[in-house]
Amino acid sequence: MTEFDVFNGDADGICALQQLRLAEPLDSTLVTGVKREIALLERVTAGPGDRVTVLDISLDTNRAALDRLLAADVRVRYFDHHFPGEIPSHPGFDCHIETLPDKGTCLLVDEFLDGRFRAWAVVGTFGDNFDAAAYRAALPLELAPPALAQLRELGIYINYNGYGAQVADLHFAPDDLYRRLHPYVNPLDFINEDSAFRALSNGYADDMARARGTLPTVAGERHRLYILPADPWARRASGVLANELAQASPECAQALLTRLPEGGFVVSVRAPVTRAEGADVLCRQFATGGGRKAAAGINQLPEADYDRFVERFIAAF
Repeated sequence: MTEFDVFNGDADGICALQQLRLAEPLDSTLVTGVKREIALLERVTAGPGDRVTVLDISLDTNRAALDRLLAADVRVRYFDHHFPGEIPSHPGFDCHIETLPDKGTCLLVDEFLDGRFRAWAVVGTFGDNFDAAAYRAALPLELAPPALAQLRELGIYINYNGYGAQVADLHFAPDDLYRRLHPYVNPLDFINEDSAFRALSNGYADDMARARGTLPTVAGERHRLYILPADPWARRASGVLANELAQASPECAQALLTRLPEGGFVVSVRAPVTRAEGADVLCRQFATGGGRKAAAGINQLPEADYDRFVERFIAAF
C-alpha cells in the first residue's frame, strides 16, 4: 500500500498535515505546491488499496481527479473548508469538510484529533488570518503573551512563504518546509532551534517593508484595491499584506492585484473581518477564481477583465 499526503502549501495546509502526522506517523509521498496551486489530486497516481489524505484544497476544483481515484478503489480521506460543491457518497471516501467562515482545515484536524497537537492548530489558524479563532483555540494552552505572539508570527511566516507564481519564488519549497517542521511537537522549539524561522522572518520583514508603501488605486468607505508590481517580492507579500490590511480595517474589503510578468494579475480578496463572507462568490465569477467566504483569489485575471473586476468588487462589498 502506498500513502499519499496532498496538501496546500500554505500555513493551514502544512500545519494540518503536521498535526495529523504527529498523531499518525508514516512515510508518505508528499504532493504540494505554491499556495495557489490547488489542482493537486491530478498529480496522484494511485491504485487499489492505496490511501490518499487531502488537506486544505477545494474538492470542487479536484472533483474529476477525486472521482478517478475513488473509481480505482483508492481510499481517500479529505479535510477542507473551501466550497466543495456536491460531496460524493462512496464507501472509500472519508469526508471532513465544513465551510464556516472562521474554521480552517487546521481546526478541523484539531477537532478530529481531540486537540492533541493544539499548538500547531493555533499556528496554522493564525496563518490563515483567523485571529479570533486562533486566540480562542489557544486558551486551553495557557501560553504567556510573548509565546502566543511567537506562534502568531510563525503562522504568518509559513503562510507568507506559500505565496508565489512558482516554487522558485518562495524561500522554501512547501514540502521542504514541512519536513523541517515535522520533528517538532512544540512549535516554540522549532522557532528557537531551526534557522528556517529566522530566514522567513528576515524575508518577511524585507518584503513587507516594500509592500506597506503601496497606496490604494481604488478607495471607498468599505473597499480598497491595491496594485503591486510584477516582482517576486510582491508575489510573496501579496496575500499576507491583504490579511494585514483586513485586520487593520475590519469594516473594509481588500483586493490586491499583483501584476504577472506575462500580463494580467493574480488577485487576493479579503472580505471585511466584521462580515467575513462574499470573497469566494466574487472570485468564482472569473475564470481561475475560487477560495473561501472570508478570503479568495483569482490565479490569472486578464487585463481586459480589470474594469469588470473593479465594478463587481465594489458591488460585492
